[in-house]
Amino acid sequence: MTEPTKIDVKRRILESNELAAAKLRQGFSATGTLVVNLISSPGSGKTTLLESTIGRLSGLKVAVLEGDIATERDADRIRKLGVPARQILTGGSCHLDARQIQREIVEEGFANADILFIENVGNLICPTAYDLGEDFKIALLSVSEGDDKPFKYPGIFSKAAVTIITKIDLLDYVDFDLEAVEDQIRSLNQRSVILKTSARAGTHLDEWCAFLRSTLEKKRGGAGPLP
Repeated sequence: MTEPTKIDVKRRILESNELAAAKLRQGFSATGTLVVNLISSPGSGKTTLLESTIGRLSGLKVAVLEGDIATERDADRIRKLGVPARQILTGGSCHLDARQIQREIVEEGFANADILFIENVGNLICPTAYDLGEDFKIALLSVSEGDDKPFKYPGIFSKAAVTIITKIDLLDYVDFDLEAVEDQIRSLNQRSVILKTSARAGTHLDEWCAFLRSTLEKKRGGAGPLP
């Protein structure tokens, strides 16, 4: 009896994604576009952070791709700021993939952006495995989520070049050990840049935007790995 052929579907999907991501990265390198992939749980404040960031990046062309299972709400919020934004609806999938990004960046305002923000589907697990052609991944963790998340979800916190701890204006009202969280992140990724922000209060947003500007300059100057 002939043995059935075993097909590693996941491996093939990831290989296809890697090819698409490599083409994206090549294109972004040619245009000098800084691309960041924001990954977090739902409700961490990704869209709110982007809203507060965009107005502070005057002089730069910014574009945003929004990933969600349903609705155009996040993209609508960004469009109101006069910034090109496209909503990618996954219809149930828990992450974006590189082929979806390829289809969307042909729209006007995306191919020649200075900074492209990709707001991934709210999930700390699935998006971690998928390269979208970005320069680096950013993990967001809100203080309202609890201080145990880095060790519970080590995949993203070990891969993210940047971790942004959001909603720090709530620190006086929630049980969140900021020092312990930073220790967890450092133990998983010693090189991770850790930023602490409050989009609502405007706390440390200038520091975050200065980081983006300097990283963009670094990419265009070819000054080694980012960030």
